[in-house]
Amino acid sequence: MTGVCGCCGALRPRYKRLVDNIFPEDPEDGLVKANMEKLTFYALSAPEKLDRIGAYLSERLSRDVARHRYGYVCIAMEALDQLLMACHCQSINLFVESFLKMVRKLLESDKPSLQILGTNSFVKFANIEEDTPSYHRSYDFFVSRFSEMCHSSYEDPDIRTKIRMAGIKGLQGVVRKTVNDELQANIWDPQHMDKIVPSLLFNLQSGERTESRSPSPLQASEKEKESPVELTERCFRELLGRAAYGNIKNAVTPVLMHLDNHCLWEGKTFAVRCFKIIMYSIQSQHSHLVIQQLLGHLDANSKNSARVRAGIVEVLLEAAAIAASGSVGPTVLEVFNTLLRQLRLSVDYELTGSYDGSNNIGTKIIKAHEERQLQEAVIRTIGSFANTLPTYQRSEVMLFIMGKIPAPGVNLTLPSTGSGPEGTRMIQVMLLKSLVQVTAGFQTTNMLTALPSSFLEPLLSLSLTDDPEVRLLVLQILLSLIDRNDNRPKFSKISIVSDISVLKLKVDKCSRQDNLFMKKHGQQLYRYIYLGCKEESSGREHYETLYALLGLLSVELANEEVVVDLIRLALALQDLALSTDEGLPVYNRCAVHALAAAYLNLICQLNTVPAFCQHIHEVIEVRQKQSPYLLPEDVFVDNPKLPASVDKVDGGVLFLQSKITEVLGGSGYNTERLGTPYVPQYTDEDRLSKRKSIGETISLQVEVESRNSPEKEERTPAEEITFETLKNAIVDSVGMEEQERERRRQVVEKFQKAPFEEIAAHCGARATMLQSKLNQIFEITIRPPPSPSGTISSGYGQSQSRSIPIYEMKFPDLCVY
Repeated sequence: MTGVCGCCGALRPRYKRLVDNIFPEDPEDGLVKANMEKLTFYALSAPEKLDRIGAYLSERLSRDVARHRYGYVCIAMEALDQLLMACHCQSINLFVESFLKMVRKLLESDKPSLQILGTNSFVKFANIEEDTPSYHRSYDFFVSRFSEMCHSSYEDPDIRTKIRMAGIKGLQGVVRKTVNDELQANIWDPQHMDKIVPSLLFNLQSGERTESRSPSPLQASEKEKESPVELTERCFRELLGRAAYGNIKNAVTPVLMHLDNHCLWEGKTFAVRCFKIIMYSIQSQHSHLVIQQLLGHLDANSKNSARVRAGIVEVLLEAAAIAASGSVGPTVLEVFNTLLRQLRLSVDYELTGSYDGSNNIGTKIIKAHEERQLQEAVIRTIGSFANTLPTYQRSEVMLFIMGKIPAPGVNLTLPSTGSGPEGTRMIQVMLLKSLVQVTAGFQTTNMLTALPSSFLEPLLSLSLTDDPEVRLLVLQILLSLIDRNDNRPKFSKISIVSDISVLKLKVDKCSRQDNLFMKKHGQQLYRYIYLGCKEESSGREHYETLYALLGLLSVELANEEVVVDLIRLALALQDLALSTDEGLPVYNRCAVHALAAAYLNLICQLNTVPAFCQHIHEVIEVRQKQSPYLLPEDVFVDNPKLPASVDKVDGGVLFLQSKITEVLGGSGYNTERLGTPYVPQYTDEDRLSKRKSIGETISLQVEVESRNSPEKEERTPAEEITFETLKNAIVDSVGMEEQERERRRQVVEKFQKAPFEEIAAHCGARATMLQSKLNQIFEITIRPPPSPSGTISSGYGQSQSRSIPIYEMKFPDLCVY
């Protein structure tokens, strides 16, 4: 019997004998290395035998698993790993099939050690770059099994952690093996992503509870460094980093679904962390795809609770800040359109108290509070998006938002649905707050092109509204647009500064574009400043902001003409405070006096005309002694001490226009312009806003001032439009209409009743006259081109033009290249 067995053993195939020899008698002794080297050499020498070696090893391993001989199982897997690492021949595909069959056998086992063993082998295999592609290999089982291991709920926490980490490594291996191989199953398909991404997010979320208790990175042990959370984050980043343009959506959609299903938007922290990982991991040029998905998800949750929508908006805010290094995409206005739409819906929800009749979201008070939080989050997000845009795109966004603001006589693009006038007012406030965010830090070299009339005129028209909050927001927007040298904080408080050098103002020379801007919009700005001071509802903040606007105009956009206009405006404000016809309260009149004093103190020091400064300082000193309530230090405080009436103001505490005209005229300023009191020009907007009475509208004093140099041209006198002139104009126009009607009747009657010869003679005379006029025009316009060589003299001594062909012209050397 011994001889027969020996004979049969010798007849066995060589590859089987080599495989059997790598297994020791005692499995604890481990793999027989010398025999393993022989097996490897044989496999390299005869690669056609590799598939049989793999099949035989697989057969032995299956038998050992069934008999619970786990020592031999480990040895077989080690041998498979070494053969896989050593062999890269064309016939390796069949060997890989045997290898994957064994890995699958281990992963299906209930024993955690075998699952981990199989996963480790698969990870080694995933790191191998195969020379030949595989057309039929499938990894569906491995995606499902590794995802299941990521959710392991094993009783022992240490073993549970090891199984979960093995599952994460397995998913990482699947991604590495398939992501760059077009012949493999597409790992980016939703059927795979819906398993991989939630498994990673589950482990990322489960580690948040213990993350705060972990030691600092310097004190962490190696075991802490390889926690499931860190491994998961690394795997997630690697997955997203490999995503191409067309795969971003499939990778992000499961994230949105996971956050929805587990109500993770409300906490904000985890959702923000997830999308920070996404934004930092994907290629920067793909950032706008993630933002578009978030916007679409925000629209899909329009009727969800305010906390959920606020969570999505917070994520958008963080994503926009990160996307600044890349791109927010070609559909910039779509981003703002979605955010503005959510803002309008939130206002409607707050005022109506329901989501289209559904009242299962708690009490109205709590919901209103949450809606206001959402509105603030949307406004911050709009500002964050705007900060990522270049100047020209930010200008487009400003125009876009301005087109959405409902204003009387301007537009009604966003009517409030069911929320009435209060809804319109709230939308105005919210959109203006959004514009404040967009214009923050806005800087441009050419304000004329960056701030066209289509933006400034509707903006300034909003300052005519009765709502003080709207007017204040408009002023803040103007300050942001005009302030290009960060001078705004230096005008935050109204005060009499004895030496403005302590403010360290940055004053640049006014450019040509700035001059054009002020020529076009200066009078509008002066007018709205004047009307803003005239408002009874204006408070301390309004006057402080108006002072800052005057100061910024003086240091940012002022030339000599602008300075004169601003001084006239300040004196007109003083006259406004003195007038009893306007019916301003005592506080407003004192505030306007104080504002004019503070600004004249500023402008006189900026101009450095000694006599001008002396007059201003003398008046301020008199006020400090006699009427401190006309200075900002006593007015713009928490509890101002004001008199009962300011109807009687002595001349000594007033700034005199005649004196200022005299002292500035001696320094080269236009005395005629300085001597003309400033009167604001009223427009149709005043009539639309129903602010002015009929008498005021009729008795307007319209200044017609030339824009050319005042030294060389005479000013046309201001035309006084009174009731009589309007009456005469109406009567004259009626008479002219009657005369024109009679003339037309006579012409028609003549052509109807006159004989043909008379009509022909009349038309012939007109045709002859027309031809003579045409001949004169042709003689004037059609002349030979001027001769570069000058004129030639005719025989009678008269000069005649002589045209020389271009090819005969003698050009100077400097004109020839």
